[in-house]
Amino acid sequence: MRLRACIALLLFLSACTTTPPSPREPAARDPRLANLQRAATLPWTDGGRCAVREASEPWSELAERCFHALDHDRIEFHDTTGRCAVASAGAAVGVGLCVLAAPEIVVGTIIVAGVVVVGFAIKEALDVYELSWGDPEKVRPAPETRPAPETRPVPETRPVPETQIAPQKPSPKKRPKPEPKGPDFPPLEPPETSERDRPRCEPVPVPYHLGGNKLHNKCADRIPNNSFPGGDVFVNGKNFDALQLATRTLWEVKTDNFDTYPPDLREIVVESQVEKLRHERALALACGFDFRVGVRSPAHKAALERTAPELDGVIVVMEWC
Repeated sequence: MRLRACIALLLFLSACTTTPPSPREPAARDPRLANLQRAATLPWTDGGRCAVREASEPWSELAERCFHALDHDRIEFHDTTGRCAVASAGAAVGVGLCVLAAPEIVVGTIIVAGVVVVGFAIKEALDVYELSWGDPEKVRPAPETRPAPETRPVPETRPVPETQIAPQKPSPKKRPKPEPKGPDFPPLEPPETSERDRPRCEPVPVPYHLGGNKLHNKCADRIPNNSFPGGDVFVNGKNFDALQLATRTLWEVKTDNFDTYPPDLREIVVESQVEKLRHERALALACGFDFRVGVRSPAHKAALERTAPELDGVIVVMEWC
């Protein structure tokens, strides 16, 4: 395919300009470990399962096969070297895949919004790798891929030992106390556990749009009867692009120049977007909201509905954008 030929050309140019490793560097570093460490710095919608599955392949192959699983709302690609722009013919996703597949990590080419939490699948693979094949010289991450900032959110598992210690301290003292309040305590425990699983459906306005794309933000703000223009709306764990309170309808906006994409790129874009739209629609319906998706061309609308027939009637061509 044309896209694979672009990636191959990028790899050839990089090989020509890359200097050989210094004698102090490890001569045979495990490529699977290197791929896992690099994937750990990126946001994934599948917890990194695709990256773990393809980790034994060259990084360019992993990037191409797992590009659809990236959280594209949080990541931006910048072709600072200029090697991808001509080959991709102005296709935004093509440039992104070309930048991601580069063998070297160039500062400023990949920008991620917010703190990256290491995908659970990647973390498990790295833990198993360290425990099973714990050669300290191989497992120790290289300076440029050391995931120091990403591992800070991991201590979310600390509440586990706290819940084990809490019952032990009050057990001798508090057992006599609940006796007079016996009828009150049993009904209090089930609501606490059920509330954790219950979706948070109250819409919370967010005073900005995630991603920073000006065209995307303009199209979202101009949705007819948008109740909160100028920002997103947080519902059920997700930032939606817009909300029409009058009809209880949540919106997502896609501003791809779909008509200019080559066939292989159209297929990649549609597969990636359909997977996310199904998940977002399920979140909206779980809270009693209707769901709509705005696109810029009838061809984009037809391709999404052809791939996911359940989205028929959900996709809208944005005449205002």
